[in-house]
Amino acid sequence: MAIAVEEGLEYLSSPMLPSEFHGISLAGCLARLLSVAVLALAAAGCGQSETVSEPQRLNVLLLCIDDLRPELGCYGVEGMVTPNIDRLAEDGVSFSRAYCQVATCGPSRVALLTGLRPATTGAIRQYSDYRELIPDLVSLPQLFWEAGWQTRALGKIHHGSGALDDPRSWSEGCWRPDRWQRYYALPESRSRVEKAQEEWTRKDAVARVITCEAPDVPASELPDGMIADEAIDFLLGSHEAPFFLAVGFLKPHLPFVAPKRFWDLYPESDVSLTDAPEFPAGSPEFASNSSSELLAFQDVRESGLGEDVQRTLIRGYKACVSHVDAQVGRVLAALDEAGLRESTVVVLWGDHGWHLGDQGLWGKHTNFERAIRTPLIVSVPNLGVLGGTAEGLVESVDLYPTLAELCGLAAPSDLEGVSLVPLLKDPGLDWKQAAFSEYFRTLPELGRVSGHSMRTDRYHFIEWTFSESGEVIHELYDLGEDEAERINLAGDPSHSDLVGELAERLRAGWRAALPMVEPQSKNEYSDSLQPNTETD
Repeated sequence: MAIAVEEGLEYLSSPMLPSEFHGISLAGCLARLLSVAVLALAAAGCGQSETVSEPQRLNVLLLCIDDLRPELGCYGVEGMVTPNIDRLAEDGVSFSRAYCQVATCGPSRVALLTGLRPATTGAIRQYSDYRELIPDLVSLPQLFWEAGWQTRALGKIHHGSGALDDPRSWSEGCWRPDRWQRYYALPESRSRVEKAQEEWTRKDAVARVITCEAPDVPASELPDGMIADEAIDFLLGSHEAPFFLAVGFLKPHLPFVAPKRFWDLYPESDVSLTDAPEFPAGSPEFASNSSSELLAFQDVRESGLGEDVQRTLIRGYKACVSHVDAQVGRVLAALDEAGLRESTVVVLWGDHGWHLGDQGLWGKHTNFERAIRTPLIVSVPNLGVLGGTAEGLVESVDLYPTLAELCGLAAPSDLEGVSLVPLLKDPGLDWKQAAFSEYFRTLPELGRVSGHSMRTDRYHFIEWTFSESGEVIHELYDLGEDEAERINLAGDPSHSDLVGELAERLRAGWRAALPMVEPQSKNEYSDSLQPNTETD
């Protein structure tokens, strides 16, 4: 399979780091230092005698990255060039065992935005509309808007091209770039896609023809660069109210299109294939995603998935991660330049993981660890352990109550996550007993089979139930001994007692797995940010 690249451009054997990675400007650094100094002077009193009663109202910058597994330097992946996300991790807390509720874009984002699990919202399909399913729920951005925050969504926050956007959540309509989901930059790529589009059955989607492209163009000519530009314009503008800004980047979602300089960071000779290329022994065939997301692309169907093609795909995924990292860096630099960093909570969240040949699979859409584990980084001004790593089990539904507590808002009482503020203060705390995910399949002649996943400290347990027959099939992986999930132990008689115990815990559900931590008052953290201006 060939990579679409501009004619006459060759890869560098020892590429320089692209200029986008150079991070925060001098002006940004000075602005950040000035904002810290102002807070310090306020905390010292500055000769004032009044006590300020109103807590500081923090901004929120929520960075959502599509299809990003923890393929980052700060998560210990050697060779990854992600300096900006790594720097954010140094300025906050990374959650090493964060899990999505469903390993597909739409339902995962519903869980984030509602703080509710799929069993409650009914949002299990890609285009599930939570507002139709539960009309009166208060979404995460809606909570902030109704409390006086300006709420904006740029790029991919809701799934799709606009039909699932939720006007009750945003103070302005959701913004997408003009070339939304028109991924390619090279004329020959666009021509091939346009020709295929004439015969493409889904007229609302781009024809899946080319998996990889390496154009020698500036980031601003690709959708994620445009999304970063819009976020920068917003941050450097005027703000009469605190803001909740959600910025959704498209990559590293297929197709793997990133400027050539990011491909150059990963020479083909340096790219390794997965060390676990076989489907797990003893696992049911329907647990596989059949790599259908990748095989929908014409070029892969024609070329097959030989080792050279696999290396190109892995290289493309990594290049897209570095491309998005550079856009994240530009947005964070603008936050600093605007003097807003010390009054802004920054969250970086991946909506789910992705198989890169692991277990013989490509894409998401499984209950395996590679698909459900996500990166999560939270950076809060003046709170907790900088550069800390929390190893406790956490879930996407936890972000709603976390952000509400950090900003002093009363979250709805029916949320199904738990605030992570205690872990931000002390990343070493014992936390949840398990994290829960799910995925379902519809099989010819057998009907629907629902898979419910439970990740404990050591084990990954999955229970599949056939709706029509009631038949139950289990998967059990000992991640303490088999991190790559190579062998399903559920059929081993020596593990029958463990399977029974884990099945009981799965059915007891998420409420039985909550951490034993006393909840804080809703203003405990936000009140602590308010400088005490009383004098002795």
